[in-house]
Amino acid sequence: MSTVYSDLPTVKYEGPSSTNPLAYRWYDAQRVVLGKTLAEHLRPAVCYWHNFCWKGEDIFGLGNTVFQRPWFAEADPIKAAHLKLDAAFDFFGKLGLPYWCFHDRDVAPEGATLAESNRILDGLLEAAARKMQDGKVGLLWGTANLFSHGRFMSGAATNPDPEVYAYAAAQVKHVLEWTHRLGGANYVLWGGREGYETLLNTDLKRELAQYGRFLSSVVEHKHKIGFKGTILIEPKPQEPTKHQYDYDSATVYGFLKTYGLENEVKVNIEVNHATLAGHSFEHEVATACALGIFGSLDANRGDEQLGWDTDQFPNNHVQLVPAMLEMIRHGGYTTGGTNFDAKVRRQSIAPIDQLEGHIGGMDTMARAFLAAAALFESGQLEQAVADRYAGWNGELGQKITGGASLDDLASLVHTQGISPAPRSGRQERLENIVNAFV
Repeated sequence: MSTVYSDLPTVKYEGPSSTNPLAYRWYDAQRVVLGKTLAEHLRPAVCYWHNFCWKGEDIFGLGNTVFQRPWFAEADPIKAAHLKLDAAFDFFGKLGLPYWCFHDRDVAPEGATLAESNRILDGLLEAAARKMQDGKVGLLWGTANLFSHGRFMSGAATNPDPEVYAYAAAQVKHVLEWTHRLGGANYVLWGGREGYETLLNTDLKRELAQYGRFLSSVVEHKHKIGFKGTILIEPKPQEPTKHQYDYDSATVYGFLKTYGLENEVKVNIEVNHATLAGHSFEHEVATACALGIFGSLDANRGDEQLGWDTDQFPNNHVQLVPAMLEMIRHGGYTTGGTNFDAKVRRQSIAPIDQLEGHIGGMDTMARAFLAAAALFESGQLEQAVADRYAGWNGELGQKITGGASLDDLASLVHTQGISPAPRSGRQERLENIVNAFV
């Protein structure tokens, strides 16, 4: 079937010297690095929402369809959804990436009742299942949209109305079951409205308890249906709510510990969300890895001059190397992957712009990973870190970690005349080492 992407070429790897704008220069899917192929390391995915649902509108142009796609012009919402699905899988095939991601409302329009919405979604996802098999495309993760409809204006799990909570639970149940049927590797919960606008009308303790119970129910149902994938929470600090309960990786970990879910749920970290929280991307990755909750990544970037989530394609591999290094140090993905939660700019209205955006983003991530892998294999930073903390392997370090009391340590300091001198962290030298690899 012909789609808006049919005339675009299938993207191939041509190497760093290629001048072809529609070829991969760094993403060689079959290149083996650190014992696995790049495709196995990066597990890249294309998102459904930005590519096929966004009409190019912004806050100053709501209802203005900038991107002229056939499915936006189709009056019948079911026919439009199938046109969109056909185009999406055509696009996936052009890129040759192994995974896709979706929200339920991306794929299918909403009906008058949840039962009707589910029936419509069933038909579309049955068609998607056939296309996945034909095109050999897997599902990195599925999720339910619990933020767009007005019923969710005060949250889903954290809503003051228990009917909204129940509706959201029923919606998640259906999409989780479909994610399982489609062989999804993960299921994501993005709590875009799980937070508050003002504490003047908010019972924060109650809302956190509701959120904890909701997530526990999702985990319970995962095990009931035999879903082997990972449940992921996607942290974000604000926008659209003033303060969201899943602010960053550390906040999510504290929440999970409170409700005994730290071994059941991990995080899906988005670059742009990390920076909006006032962190670097590598900080969020390192924190999640250190706490044992690293799961998956949304690859994009923000604009340093804009204070909101711009979801631009990554285009600076140097900035991403530290995060890739943290991933490699901690063993990389298990069920997670690299989802391009990114969109072309409003003025990039041609279908080819979407292709080029993904090519550039894929090459950026691959180049960053290759540099980080070479840096890791050199052992230079690992040795520097080991040397810096070497004292903890000595007698004093072992006594401290073995449970020495304040009295014990005070006695040692006085009897041995311990008077430590400052030691250089050699940051400039280490930065130079990194620069030699990027």
